[in-house]
Amino acid sequence: MEKVILVPLDGTAVGEAILPKLEDLILKYVPGTKAEVILLRVNSIVNYDVLTHDKRAQLPYSESDQKQLDSEASAYLEKVAEPLRAKGFNVITMVKTGTVAEEIVNAARETSTNLIAMSTHNRSGVIRWAIGSVADKVIRLEGKIPVLAVQANGNEQSPVIPMGSLQSLVKHS
Repeated sequence: MEKVILVPLDGTAVGEAILPKLEDLILKYVPGTKAEVILLRVNSIVNYDVLTHDKRAQLPYSESDQKQLDSEASAYLEKVAEPLRAKGFNVITMVKTGTVAEEIVNAARETSTNLIAMSTHNRSGVIRWAIGSVADKVIRLEGKIPVLAVQANGNEQSPVIPMGSLQSLVKHS
C-alpha cells in the first residue's frame, strides 16, 4: 500500500527545514513501500488596503492577481520537487487558497494522507500566543492523522502523533 506524506511549505527557509528530514523519514520509516510526497503551498486569503477619504477598506485581490499568486506558488513547488524527483520520489504539488491550517487539514483528508510532515517556526511565549502556530492548529483541527513537526533550527521536536506512532503507521499498511 502506498503511503502519502503531506508536506506543507510556506516558501521560506523555515518552512523548508523539513525537506532534509524527508528522505530519512521515507527511507527509515516507510522502507520497502511506495511513498507519495505531496508538497502543498497554501496562499492565504489575501486583501489589500485602500484609503477611501478618511477610512481604510480591505478589498480582495482580483481573480488575475490570485491566479498570479497561484502560478508563483506552483513554480516554487516545482522547483522544490525537482531534487526529490531526481532521487526517485513520487512527488505531487498542490496549491490551495484559504486559511492555512484549515487548508492543510482539508488537503490531508482529500488525499488520504498517512502523515503530515512540517516544520515549525519555533515561536514561544507572547508571540506564539498572539499569532499562534500553524502546526498547533493543524494538530488541533485534525487529531487523526499523525503530524511530525521539526523545528526550523534543526532540532527535532518529539513527533506529535495523536493516534499511534510511526511504527504502527508502517505496521498497519
